Amino acid sequence: MEYLQKLYDIAKQTRLNAYAPYSGFKVGAAIRTDKENIFSGCNIENASYPCGICAEAGAISAMVAAGDRKIKEILLIADTNCILPCGNCLQKIAEFCEAGTIVYSADLNGIVSQRAFSDLLPFGFSADDITKSPKP
Repeated sequence: MEYLQKLYDIAKQTRLNAYAPYSGFKVGAAIRTDKENIFSGCNIENASYPCGICAEAGAISAMVAAGDRKIKEILLIADTNCILPCGNCLQKIAEFCEAGTIVYSADLNGIVSQRAFSDLLPFGFSADDITKSPKP
């Protein structure tokens, strides 16, 4: 489980770079891909709240920009007892993972929980839903 400690350390360090001047709530994320690459992201707030970027979205953007497409596991860290992806990020993660992909929640002292992605978004929208829909 050395990779898990690495995910935790990277997410924790990246969290320190979060731009959260409005809420003060800093979040870090680290993704391990099927190619064993690790990508990280942090939340970026904006004075116009809907324009912010979640840590998971930043990590996914870095992953895609580097050419990876499959999330093997993702770890989120914040100064709280449990941090989970918001609905918007769950859909973003769904685009690049499988039902059994593990989502870890961590605080500043260590990993708090782990869940299969399908437990967090059991009925997510996928490319299959688009291909099954009738064409106009």
